Amino acid sequence: MKHAEYFYLTKFHLNLESEIMNTTVKGYWNVKKEKLKQKYPDIKEKDLRYNEGKEKVMLEIIGYKLGKTEQELLNIIVNL
Repeated sequence: MKHAEYFYLTKFHLNLESEIMNTTVKGYWNVKKEKLKQKYPDIKEKDLRYNEGKEKVMLEIIGYKLGKTEQELLNIIVNL
């Protein structure tokens, strides 16, 4: 296999893995988001919008609205 072909296939594989992982994360978050909205009706849809790379900001906003630390909020999300 030529170097250029190997590079292309490797890059394609990494992009595919990234896309699958991103889809998995979004699917997981959509389930957790719905459960959070049911449990805490004061949280708005816009507060729960997942933006890749902005997860920490989202958690800070939700934590602030619920009066929870980031760790407390993560525990709540995991246990939903």
